[in-house]
Amino acid sequence: MKKVIGSVILLAASSTAMAVAPGGPDCGWGNMLFEGGSGLPHHIVASSTNGTSGNATFGMTSGTNGCATDGALTYGGDKSALNLTSILDEFSEDVARGHGEALNAVAVMIGVENSDRSLFSEVMHENFAVIFPSENVTAEEVLSSVNEAMKAHEQLAQYAV
Repeated sequence: MKKVIGSVILLAASSTAMAVAPGGPDCGWGNMLFEGGSGLPHHIVASSTNGTSGNATFGMTSGTNGCATDGALTYGGDKSALNLTSILDEFSEDVARGHGEALNAVAVMIGVENSDRSLFSEVMHENFAVIFPSENVTAEEVLSSVNEAMKAHEQLAQYAV
C-alpha cells in the first residue's frame, strides 16, 4: 500500500514538471538517464527524476547535468516561461536569507549575468517585504514584484521586462 501511495504522489508531483527544462532539452539527470527514449512514459520518468531531486536547478546554476543557460527561453503559450509556483517556498526562504539555490536559479532564468547575481540577491533580500507582502502571495505577483525591484535599481534595470 505504501508503494502505491508513493507512486501516486510521485506521479502527481511530476505532472507539473516537463522533461524539456528551461536549462535546455538535455537538462537534468532524468534526461541524461533516459536519453534516446521517446513517448509519454520516458518523459514522465525523466520529469520525475528531474523534479524530485532539484538536479536541473543545480545543473543550470553550475553548468553541469547537460544544462545550459545561454539560449533564450521560449514558450508556445500565452503565459510567462518562468513559473515560480513549484519553487515559491524555497525562493521565499532564499530571498529572506539573501542567498541560496532557488534565488540563484531565478537569477539565471531571468538572465542576470554572473557578475550581477550577488547584487540581484542583495536587492531581492532588501525588498523581501515588497516581494512577499503576505503568506498568500501568488507566483505571478512575486515575479511582478521581482521585476519592479529590478526596474528600480540602476544596474539591474537592464534585466527587467
